[in-house]
Amino acid sequence: MIPRLPAQPDYFPPVTQALREPNGLLAFGGDLSVPRLKAAYERGIFPWFTPQDPILWWSPDPRAVFWPETLHVGMTMRKFLRKSCFRYSVNRDFAQVIAQCAALQRSNQGTWITPDMQAAYLELHQAGLAHSIEVWRGKQLVGGLYGVLSGSVFCGESMFHTETNASKCALLALRDHLLPAGLTLIDCQVPNSHLESLGAQTMNRNDFIGHLQHQIAHRIEVSYLVPQEIPAPSIVINDKTG
Repeated sequence: MIPRLPAQPDYFPPVTQALREPNGLLAFGGDLSVPRLKAAYERGIFPWFTPQDPILWWSPDPRAVFWPETLHVGMTMRKFLRKSCFRYSVNRDFAQVIAQCAALQRSNQGTWITPDMQAAYLELHQAGLAHSIEVWRGKQLVGGLYGVLSGSVFCGESMFHTETNASKCALLALRDHLLPAGLTLIDCQVPNSHLESLGAQTMNRNDFIGHLQHQIAHRIEVSYLVPQEIPAPSIVINDKTG
């Protein structure tokens, strides 16, 4: 049995109590308030549930992560970037990014980005904790991603694209924009083959949470997060994965 969360918004059971099957299921209940979401991400916990479920909280082991310096860019992607006319921004249209991510989930297999989740992350964005990267062709949003910053760790939630490679470009733009500001890790939560093809590695939960706790106090400068256009991802990168 997993515990029901009490009304106290900053309480979660120790992540060591998470189930092995399903991997990482820790607790249920509570709410999606800003204080509770902030407390969850700072402990390596995130919500993930379908409309038929109660709110479910997870902390899987192992974790899928990108070390920013090892995010893989293959030759085909490098050629694409050289020819691309995409424009990029940060926090220019968080609401549309999360709406597009929800629409993509619905078209594929039903969505866990429910209306309540969208509203909660919009509040988290307005509180300065959740952020988006947008990819544009002209005035049309064609890709993007959103997630939560906990110190210098970006906890990615979802991405979308309506044009080829636009979501990958968003990930690279995130890395390039925040690395000079002190970004140390991009959390992708659950490993899968697509993330691994981009250079994601697995990290055991204890190491992940140890890194997260060490980096909580290392805040990204606000000047990097105000709504603004940002440069296209660099072609010349330090790609240690070959």
